[in-house]
Amino acid sequence: MPAEDPAEDTDGRAGQAVKAGRSSDSMAQARGQVTMGQASRNRCPGGRVPRRLTGLRGLNAAFLLAIAALPAVGDDVTGTEDQLARRMALPRTFRLSAPALLAARASLSRGDPQLQPALLALLAEADGRLGLKPPSVMDKPRTAVSGDKHDYFSYGPYWWPDPTKPGGLPYVRRDGERNPAALENTDDATFSVLGPAIETLGLAYWFSGDERYAQKAALLARVWFLDPATRMNPNFEHAQAIPGLTDGRGIGIIEARRLIDVNEGLALLAGSPAWTDVDRAAFDGWLSEFYGWLTTSRNGRDERAAENNHGSWYDAQVAHLALVLGRTADAKKVLGEGLTLRLVRQVEPDGSQPRELARTKSLGYSIYNLEALFACARLAEHVGVDWWSFATSDGRSLRAALAYLAPYVDPSRPWPKNDLHPADRRQLVPLLAQYLQRQDAADLRTLYAQSTASVDEDARWRLLLFTAPAQP
Repeated sequence: MPAEDPAEDTDGRAGQAVKAGRSSDSMAQARGQVTMGQASRNRCPGGRVPRRLTGLRGLNAAFLLAIAALPAVGDDVTGTEDQLARRMALPRTFRLSAPALLAARASLSRGDPQLQPALLALLAEADGRLGLKPPSVMDKPRTAVSGDKHDYFSYGPYWWPDPTKPGGLPYVRRDGERNPAALENTDDATFSVLGPAIETLGLAYWFSGDERYAQKAALLARVWFLDPATRMNPNFEHAQAIPGLTDGRGIGIIEARRLIDVNEGLALLAGSPAWTDVDRAAFDGWLSEFYGWLTTSRNGRDERAAENNHGSWYDAQVAHLALVLGRTADAKKVLGEGLTLRLVRQVEPDGSQPRELARTKSLGYSIYNLEALFACARLAEHVGVDWWSFATSDGRSLRAALAYLAPYVDPSRPWPKNDLHPADRRQLVPLLAQYLQRQDAADLRTLYAQSTASVDEDARWRLLLFTAPAQP
């Protein structure tokens, strides 16, 4: 990914769902065929679905599959997705679809082979994370201008010494050309590993019930966020500094997007003794402090004002944190305003994103910003704001933005700009799947059907978007 310009508690019932889904088979057996017999034994008797399914209008098919996989909950199944999730012991995730996760686990418990490759790839990656030395902000030899090593610190990736100036100062910008020195001895590289590692381990625990994964994820989180000797201060004040120009800037907040991965991964540990109530309460305190800094600091205000992918990812971060912290009204406000501030202002009627097309890696940044807009759309489902079907009178919409990029999922189709580096076009496939789960479009469905054949069968999104539309 480019790095620059680029709710009430469940009262522990989510943990019961995790326990219900654990495999009674050994992990060696699981590597060959994950049956998760315990989950199968805990499904509704005879596959019974509660009789009254009132209030389910607008919920996608994943919820109906999830309901069928749940223990009997009585006859009354009413309410919104979040209300049902709290009552039905779904994991308290917001970007990841809790119903899809449960439906995927239920499918695996029935021995369905279609998800096996993706699961095995997930578990293999999680196994690799088990040996990861827990990183900390204290590891870096360099320190922010504050002098406090507990402060997160990084350099802007596209800034280089000016060969015409003494000592190279101030640095000059070369868009799209990453300075390798920017990743040396700062926090950017390690935090970029930490977030995905915790999410991967959380997912592995969710699907396997293996406590090793939960223990490792919890350890990584405690070292980075909680332990007094190693914890990070809850701010990004000194992110993406530029030698000779600034000691930190709002643009650096985009590096904090990995906190979304952290929160989603930890949510999947509910019920594991590895991530205790004390840990959870302490982490909520850290998140509250960070949320306050993110929404009131000068850097936060600067990032909110950004009109490209930075503004989109800022909204995704704020809305996600607000949902995690139970600040539903805050999330609804951000995501409601985002329809105009982000979608309408960034997407043209033809679906192009001019601010991203102006970059030297224009296709990559166009996909990157669309991923942020899709993240906002997914989060908006939790607060009753509909991004998926929204369209202005002149056609600005998620559909238009996706339709503009989707044909380039074909690797043989030339992108009209000569970018510095080619984009990973496979990232468009899960975006097509997400959209088609919610809105039908014949042209996009055809592109999706054509593209899935060339995408690895062990791609993780096949687990996370289990109800991806069938090929026509």
